[in-house]
Amino acid sequence: MATNNKPVAPSQLSSKSDKPAKAKPGDNGVLKTNYVATRQAEACNALVATIPHNSNKPLEHGADNAVTPPSGVTAEPASPELTASTHTEQNASAKTGGAAQPGANPTVAPLDRVRVDASAQPLTTNQGVAVGDNQNSLKAGLRGPSLLEDFILREKITHFDHERIPERVVHARGSAAHGYFEAYDAQSKYTRAAPFSEKGKITPVFVRFSTVAGERGSKDTARDARGFAVKFYTDEGNWDLVGNNIPVFFIQDAMKFPDLVHAVKPEPHHGMPQAASAHDTFWDFVSLMPESTHMLMWVMSDRGIPRSYRMMQGFGVHTFRLVNEQGQSVFCKFHWKPLQGTHSLVWDEAVKISGADPDFHRRDLWEAIESGEFPQWELGLQIFSEAQAEGFSFDVLDSTKLIPEELVPLIPFGRMVLNRNPDNFFAETEQVAFCTAHVIPGIDFSNDPLLAGRLHSYVDTQISRLGGPNFHEIPINTPVAQVQNNQRDGMHRQAINRGRVAYEPNSLAGGCPFQAGTKGFVSFPDAVSEGNTRQNLVSDDKVRGKPEKFAEHYAQATLFFASQTPVEQQHIAEAFRFELSKVEVPAIRERMLSSLVNVSQELAEKVAAGLGMPLPEAMPKTVTEPQTPEVRVSPALSLMALPGECGIRSRQIAVLVENGVHHASLVAMYTALTDAGAVVHFVGPRVGIFTGAGGEKIAANKSMENAPSVLFDALVLPDGSDAVQALADNIDTMAFVKDIFRHGKALLALGAGQELLDMAGIELLTDQNTGVLLSESADAAAITADFIKAVAAHRHPARDSETIGK
Repeated sequence: MATNNKPVAPSQLSSKSDKPAKAKPGDNGVLKTNYVATRQAEACNALVATIPHNSNKPLEHGADNAVTPPSGVTAEPASPELTASTHTEQNASAKTGGAAQPGANPTVAPLDRVRVDASAQPLTTNQGVAVGDNQNSLKAGLRGPSLLEDFILREKITHFDHERIPERVVHARGSAAHGYFEAYDAQSKYTRAAPFSEKGKITPVFVRFSTVAGERGSKDTARDARGFAVKFYTDEGNWDLVGNNIPVFFIQDAMKFPDLVHAVKPEPHHGMPQAASAHDTFWDFVSLMPESTHMLMWVMSDRGIPRSYRMMQGFGVHTFRLVNEQGQSVFCKFHWKPLQGTHSLVWDEAVKISGADPDFHRRDLWEAIESGEFPQWELGLQIFSEAQAEGFSFDVLDSTKLIPEELVPLIPFGRMVLNRNPDNFFAETEQVAFCTAHVIPGIDFSNDPLLAGRLHSYVDTQISRLGGPNFHEIPINTPVAQVQNNQRDGMHRQAINRGRVAYEPNSLAGGCPFQAGTKGFVSFPDAVSEGNTRQNLVSDDKVRGKPEKFAEHYAQATLFFASQTPVEQQHIAEAFRFELSKVEVPAIRERMLSSLVNVSQELAEKVAAGLGMPLPEAMPKTVTEPQTPEVRVSPALSLMALPGECGIRSRQIAVLVENGVHHASLVAMYTALTDAGAVVHFVGPRVGIFTGAGGEKIAANKSMENAPSVLFDALVLPDGSDAVQALADNIDTMAFVKDIFRHGKALLALGAGQELLDMAGIELLTDQNTGVLLSESADAAAITADFIKAVAAHRHPARDSETIGK
């Protein structure tokens, strides 16, 4: 075996720290980026360089070599991190475990690792939830019909049905990470759910973010709702909180879900458009479904094009139940609030990013975690009684409605931190299976008709997608709690159950596994009316219909629009204009406009003007005299309500460079920005080394060709007359500067760099140019505080209407 035993120099990669080491302004005499991928690539390059060629190649020929083949050439990496899938593998949890053992493959260990013995163990579901009653299905009264929400019955029967033995239909494109949830305090007053049982309790989680409509290979920045699914690996089984980044949904009943998805997917006759809702079938459907209006307002707002998965809110959408140890129940809604703040893209930016980097959101999440900037969310719950719910002007079982925070404030329950990237995208992110029916003791369902359909749909989908009923045995889906039951066989079975008993009750196995009784999951006994005749029909009986309050479709859509800032309202109007301009049937446009009149006359007029259409009469409402809403304006519904608490940490800042650049001012800016947590990129007409005015070296890790301005959050224009002239002579510079300005991002021009603003046709009117800063190089250090503040604001909407010279 040809071996190079000399360890590769670790460069800037360190295995002794939770975070990769930061680059320093003067490393090796070259000013370099602090971009984590660049540093990792340098360390990898050093390893590869130790094997300059295949020294065994000559030994592949000849009779003698044919019978004595050599061992392969190897080199020893300086650190295990260098060959790891993720540098966060040391962040262990009860689910992920620690880093992989060198040279080990646990999947080929002896089979005793998967042999199961149920002695002295209670009966559980495949999610590790103890079964309270294995004799009876859940029914509406002793002689009533069986209920669809009986996930224990459905799991058991469904698994049995598939004992003899593809891409997600929706949410196909996703990105995920491992982490943990930490409870702020014990919440036993409300629930017995394990993650909230004690102060400081840590529960491992796996979180997947996704777009909804696009296929697996589609772009990240499409206008769409986003999935926000959290799998809690609790010590009482898996709990999946499967939600979106929007608190409401398009439809009220699961019966309409296939219709919705068929309408928004590419049109079947030609398979277009991909990952977009701007086409006839979608708008034909929603314009005939007024209940969709509230959701449309959210999707057409800037929420539909988030800046980052790390900067999205998450919502459980449905009303759920919390149940405590005493069997007392309250209703609740789940909210995830990002500590990074809620931020978005603008449409032109999203379109250009999709061409420059269709993996923009996926890459952003991965690189933030790799660099040690672990995203965090706070989990807050709106908790309310059934009596409170009855008094609202809307129905809490209606998934097209939210509960304004002014009515029911959020109670903080804990925080979630994502601190480890997956080792393998397919094995974890693709194979993870979420289901709203995966609940644990202390969490239960409401009678939301959309939720009822989801309780079945998710499990049914996973059986098809993951090849059979044993998808729960795929490692990413296995609980940390014990799984003991009598389910057997089927495709891809992993467990090797000992003994001959696969039923209960039994005596051959000593009655094991046995049902858990009250220590297992017991559904909350919702009251159901006794009578079921037409003469005795009351509101609590099961019928195919909707409550009266479901008929009000516009009040909260109006609330949402009225709660937006003027800039956000303009973006909503522009989004409707663009989407409807792609609709080729004028009658569909007119129908949608007539619906928007019921939301806001102002909004409808702007959209109609943008489409060159007269404003139609308002669409007839189902409820002619709706109840007066409790809240007319809710500031919490605006993106601007959550500016974030992390300053400029992880923000991507471009600094243009060319030969002759003023070096000292760049060092001052670099130091201040990196100390504040930003990622600084030196961007030139090309990548490589540039020489400063005093002979200093600056390494450009990006070029204006491979990294257009839409990939950055802010821009610094350098001083140095020679550098500015060279930049001015480059055709890409003006486009770079104009787009930064046009998209309202912070912009700092140092010394002669101010000339580039003039060349770009940017008129510096102080009352209209919020976020544009000018400074001489000597004052670069002094201006950084103002620049950091401008970058932290994310965007400066006062420039939206600016006219940029040609």
